[in-house]
Amino acid sequence: MNNVFYYLAAEGAETLPLEGGNSILLPKSYDIVWSLIPFIIIFLVFWKLVLPKYQEMLQEREDRIEGGIKRAEAQQAEAKAALEKYNSQLAEARQEAAEIREQARERGKQIEAEAKANAEEESKRIVAAGNQQLEASRTKVISELRSDIGQNSINLAEKLLGGELSDSTKRSGTIDQFLSELDHVAVAGK
Repeated sequence: MNNVFYYLAAEGAETLPLEGGNSILLPKSYDIVWSLIPFIIIFLVFWKLVLPKYQEMLQEREDRIEGGIKRAEAQQAEAKAALEKYNSQLAEARQEAAEIREQARERGKQIEAEAKANAEEESKRIVAAGNQQLEASRTKVISELRSDIGQNSINLAEKLLGGELSDSTKRSGTIDQFLSELDHVAVAGK
């Protein structure tokens, strides 16, 4: 293919006169005129119709981009404000949680102290009730023992004396005397 170009160029150089000859590189003047007319028409149509639409479309796109940037900046500012608000609320919530924990600790100590006091009171009440019950049982046992011992001492005394003690005053006097001797023996044994 290069050979064809070299051949045509060489042939054109031989036949290329300075004025109006057939040249492969330089077209005829009527070709240039008829080529310029559609070019100018297309250029004017492009200049009047296409280029304004293109400029309008570029302007809209630029406005959208600038608007998008402005909206993004506004949203970023809103997000920043929301983040600051969230952080402040979080800090307040943490502080409130710390206060609640502290109050709960204090309330727990208070409840523990109340429970100890109630337990001590209940324990004292139970011990006092137990002491009263023990004292009542002791008194009852002592009175039962006194009557049993008194009866046994009378029976023993009747067997020893060989007679019957019929007098109730003798019985009570003998029983009281015997029991007082037992009390003295018990006190001396301690």
